[in-house]
Amino acid sequence: MLTMKDIVREGHPALRQVAEEVLLPPSDEDKETLRQMLEFLKNSQDPEIAEQYELRSGVGLAAPQLGINKRMFAVHVTDDKDNLYSYGLFNPKITRHSVETTHLEGGEGCLSVDRDIPGDVPRYKRITLEGTTLENEKVRLRLRELPAIVFQHELDHLNGIMFYDRIEDYAPETD
Repeated sequence: MLTMKDIVREGHPALRQVAEEVLLPPSDEDKETLRQMLEFLKNSQDPEIAEQYELRSGVGLAAPQLGINKRMFAVHVTDDKDNLYSYGLFNPKITRHSVETTHLEGGEGCLSVDRDIPGDVPRYKRITLEGTTLENEKVRLRLRELPAIVFQHELDHLNGIMFYDRIEDYAPETD
């Protein structure tokens, strides 16, 4: 079972690398890693399990956050109509997006970032994303609002981009 100890924090080089494509069909090892990533998200959203294992609640987790340089991520998020988007995806990519942008009120957070970073993170309001599921099926997802934001946040991790890189007036703290 994955815990917070498995998640690398900002400053780790894996978070700044562009991840490599996963060879398809995925290996049993890659499938097991992705299954565990999805399980972590479900566990982190269960108050009893989260408290027992000291898990921070998360809606997305990308392989680079585990120090794994592969294009795969897990998402477990509900939209404003209570539709659940629960996926482990290999080689996800955005194939279409709206011109219109949106952002999360109050900013975004990240399991790899242990501090609060305020600021609007501009994201496409609607995206179409393609990828391969844990069951080795190709999917095309049309996402809007919160699910679209979450999928874009995780996709950024696969490209070595942190959410605060997108905050217009963000100035990194210098020592």
